[in-house]
Formats: sequence, C-alpha cells, structure tokens
Amino acid sequence: MKFSTKTRYGVRAILEIAMCESENGILQKDIALNQNISYKYLDHIVTALKVAGLVTKAGGRKSGYILTRKPEEITINDIHNAFEPGVCVVDCLSHSYTCKREGICASKGFWGQLNNKITEYLTSVTLKDLMEKQVKLDDIIN
Repeated sequence: MKFSTKTRYGVRAILEIAMCESENGILQKDIALNQNISYKYLDHIVTALKVAGLVTKAGGRKSGYILTRKPEEITINDIHNAFEPGVCVVDCLSHSYTCKREGICASKGFWGQLNNKITEYLTSVTLKDLMEKQVKLDDIIN
C-alpha cells in the first residue's frame, strides 16, 4: 500500500499550519516555501483540507490558515480521509467491488484485519503527536 502524494503533503501542510502560533494563521505562500511544495499543487491540498473541515482562513483577505479544531482532536486518519475515501489495502475490500470468491476466500479476512490495523494506527496518532515530534526535531537541529 502506498499513500498518495496529496496525503503525504497534506500531513506536512496541516502540520505547518498547526505549528504556526500567530492568530492570523500562516499564509499559503509560506507553507509552500517552508515545505518545498509548489504553490499551485498546495492549492489543491489546502482546498481538500478546507472541504474536510480541518482548516479555515483566520479571517480577512490578508490572513492565513488556521486549524478548525485542536491538534489533539485531529487524527492522521482525518487528514488521510481528506484525500482518500478511507484505507483499502486490496480491491476486494472496497464497497464498490464485487468479488467472485466472496465467502470462499480465507485471504480476504487477512486483508481486512490488516486494513483495520492500519486504520486503527492512523486514528491513534493525532496532529498534536506530530507537533511534539517536530518540536523535538527542531530542538536537535537548533
């Protein structure tokens, strides 16, 4: 299983937003610069985060982005779901997929359990957890 670039960049972008301490938030151009993401591509990412209800404009034309909830209330799964319709490690677990081996395939249970473990892990890690790790890394660098 491979996570999309949008999901990976989405985690980086929302972490950048969460780390900003300004009431006015952080401008998209600064997120792009700090995270080395093209402004145009970041526009798609920020739009998805806004549609998912995870970020919003702080207010006014010259304001930046802020979180809509506390970092401890936003999970990595929430961020992932802004870009993908859930975790699906194999096609046969998708609700839109009809498998001819349904009911006679022992491996589907295995894949389903793996899928659940990944979802549980993504749900167990919050944006606050990433922020704490980032602070430690920043302390090492500085």
